[in-house]
Amino acid sequence: MIVANRRKPLRRCIGCGQRKEKAAMIRIVRTPEGILEVDDRGKKPGRGCYVCPDPDCLAGALSKGKLSRALRMEDPDEDTRDDLREKIDDLIDNNAGEVRR
Repeated sequence: MIVANRRKPLRRCIGCGQRKEKAAMIRIVRTPEGILEVDDRGKKPGRGCYVCPDPDCLAGALSKGKLSRALRMEDPDEDTRDDLREKIDDLIDNNAGEVRR
């Protein structure tokens, strides 16, 4: 049986603009209810965008309004921003840069 070489899906980081493999990125999703969540498995329903597992990329996405533009919503309030930072920092620390398998 011959197995074809498949390309790995690429996604663009909204913080730095670099293209990387989807599995190495962190997905942020706006659920159909309008709630922002960190999607550590990449399967949650809703509009999503990707950031590198780097706090600087998330800071760039939040400070320049790129996150709200990518998710087609108003800018998140400070509590939501802090919650996103905390969840992403925990995800980075727990996985040491390896987000999904």
